[in-house]
Amino acid sequence: MRSFLTVRAYLKLIYFDCYLASGNFGALYDKVRTYPVAKKVQFPGAIEQICAAVDMACIWYWKEVLCLQRSAATAILLKCNGVPAQLVIGAQQMPFKAHAWVEVSGLVVNDKPYVSEMYAVLDRC
Repeated sequence: MRSFLTVRAYLKLIYFDCYLASGNFGALYDKVRTYPVAKKVQFPGAIEQICAAVDMACIWYWKEVLCLQRSAATAILLKCNGVPAQLVIGAQQMPFKAHAWVEVSGLVVNDKPYVSEMYAVLDRC
């Protein structure tokens, strides 16, 4: 199961990398925002297993994976498996930095648990 999830995660990284390479943030945003959540959780431990699979896919990806790309892939895979995930985009002013992460029921699942305290949330989708 884990290798299957890792391959799916790798393919999602490629998919969202194409959006970013073309400068089409709006399409990436809409894809994540409108992606339907499956009716039920497909397997136990889905959140942990999917996040681990995305992390593994990021290790094997041929170039640096951006937080937006990683979080979009994680959110879509979670939604595919019945988990109501949200991609969260945040920023801090000084020094200016933007960041993206995924939350489920208000809890950060693919980053440090305190990341939401470091950035002002700009949007959730």
